[in-house]
This record gives sequence, C-alpha cells and structure tokens, in this order.
Amino acid sequence: MIKAEYKVIGVMSGTSLDGIDLAYISFKKNNNWSFKILEAETISYPKKWLTTLKHLTEVSQSELTIIDHDYTNYLALIIDQFIQKHQLTTVDAVCSHGHTALHQPDKGITKQIGNLPQLATLIKQTVVCDFRTQDVELGGQGAPLVPIGDKLLFTKYDWCLNLGGFANISSEVNNNRTAFDICSINIVLNKYVENLGLNYDDKGDIAKSGKLNIQLLNQLNSLSFYSQTPPKSLGLEWVEQKIFPLINSFNLKTEDILHTYVKHIAYQITKVINQTEKVSVLATGGGVFNEFLIEEIQKITSNTIVIPSNKIIEYKEALIFAFLGILKLRGEINCLKSVTGASKDHSSGKIFTFNTTT
Repeated sequence: MIKAEYKVIGVMSGTSLDGIDLAYISFKKNNNWSFKILEAETISYPKKWLTTLKHLTEVSQSELTIIDHDYTNYLALIIDQFIQKHQLTTVDAVCSHGHTALHQPDKGITKQIGNLPQLATLIKQTVVCDFRTQDVELGGQGAPLVPIGDKLLFTKYDWCLNLGGFANISSEVNNNRTAFDICSINIVLNKYVENLGLNYDDKGDIAKSGKLNIQLLNQLNSLSFYSQTPPKSLGLEWVEQKIFPLINSFNLKTEDILHTYVKHIAYQITKVINQTEKVSVLATGGGVFNEFLIEEIQKITSNTIVIPSNKIIEYKEALIFAFLGILKLRGEINCLKSVTGASKDHSSGKIFTFNTTT
C-alpha cells in the first residue's frame, strides 16, 4: 500500500500496565515523514485484566492460549469503541503491539497476546500486528522496535529516551541506529507503591521523601545485565528473577525502596547518555511525569533533557507502532539489525485483513 498519506490507529499496551494507549494519526511522506496526532486516549484496565496481565509468566501454555483469545476480543472492543467515539471514517489500518506475555529472546521466545487474526474480523479493519516474532526468529532481541521511528520521525534529537515499564534509548552512531533497554522503571516503581494502595507515585513525591540505602543501590548497579554490550533487551521475567528478590531481601520501607530505585534508574540512564557531551535527549513515556526521577537525571548530566508536549510524552510508542505498521504495509524496513542483533534488516509484522493473512 504505497501512497503519500495515511491515517492509522496505533495501539500500545506497555509492561507498566497504565492501560491501552490508542492514537489516531495522520502521516505524510514527502522527502521526509511528518505526522500529526489527531485523537488519542488511554483506557485504563479493569481490575480483572490488571490481575491477569500481572501474572502472565505464571500461567500454563493452555491457559495463555485462552487468555490470548479473550484479550484479543477485549482489545477489539476497546478499538471499536475508540473508532465510534471519535467518528473515524478513514482508517487505513490499525497497528497494534499487543501486550507482552513472554520475552526470552535468548531462548527464541517472544509472545504478545492480542495479535490473533480475529482482531481484524471483529473490528472490520486491516490490522498490522505481531511485530516482534520475526525478529526473534532471525536471531534478534525482538526489541527495541521504536528506533526506526526515532530515526525517521525524531531526527533532530541526539538521543531518544523512553521512560516506561522499562527505559530504552536510541541514537545514531556512525550512520547506524543503535538502541537497547537500559533498566526497568515503572514496572518496579508501580509494584512497590501498591503497598500504599496507590497505582503510581504521583510526581515521585513518595520516592523523594524516602532515604537512600547505599548497599541496595550498589547491588542493583552491580547486576550483570548492565555490563553487557548491546544489543540487549529486558522482560518481566528478568525483573521477577533479579530485581524483586534483591529489593525484598532488604526489608525496607516503601518510600526508601522507591527513593533508592529512582537513584538506580538515574545512575543507569546517565551512564549511557553521558558517553557524549552537549547533546539533546528527547524524554518520553509515563516516567517523564515522575519529577523526582527527572530531577535526579538532570543532577548528574550536563546534557539537555527535552520534555515535549504531553501528547508526545504519552503516545509516542502508540505513534511509532502506527508508523511500523505503515512501513510494513509499504514493504519497507521497520526493524534494524544494528538495534536488535537480527541477521538482517527486515519488514516485521503480520497483516490481517478480514480472515486473510499475509
């Protein structure tokens, strides 16, 4: 589907479980790509789905198959409601990430639920989805996938930093895009703030009120993942195996856990962005609203942290998965071997059109 303008819906559910991000976006291709977010909203998960999604790594394969079917139906309902609410009459495609259930690329495993062909049938739209599987089959990490969007849509920034369930970053080095996961963020912070009956730490105020535990900080910073060279990526399994047991072994107050972990995040991020000086860093994702985290990063870097509009902060991933879908429809590269470690650059994803698959 090669043309100069597209109107598509990007759909993203991140590991921080903030909800389902939906964005209706117009893309234009002249010499370069441009975009405009026309409509966008986040649909919070009901308690049932929050509980289910938090425990995906614990279920059997047969249970996961049932959950995948049910989640695809739920996603179809949410997308259809979005289309009806905003009276969207022109939709070239719905480009959906799904929700990550398993991510163990070293074992050749990655699984995002909500990517079944029934999605296209239910919403009566062309669907582009399942962007990670092919990359893992080609020996890649299946992540991060956002860097192609950073490269083509956000060219004026030296670094593009996403602060979501995980922190990941991308940059252009010697005419090659490089990108990788840095550390876990909201997937950890949100878990511990639940002890206080909250979904998240507003502005990072609770974390700011806590005290640093230097021993925990040092042990977190000593985890072997941080000394590995890219390409590398993280999943919930790593957090459950490495982060949670380590933090829990210290038996700290919640505010001290949050404070120490924010310091850890800031250290790991600045260790990356301080490799170059006097550069601009575009920061997006829900973690940008954690003012304490941003303050801690700014304390230990001389680089410029650029905070864009709220729409870009909140919907950049939905925006870029919409863009990945367009590139797939055009048969163009949307997954870079320099980023994921796959055997070649490729056009990843599946296209579902009313019970037909390509």
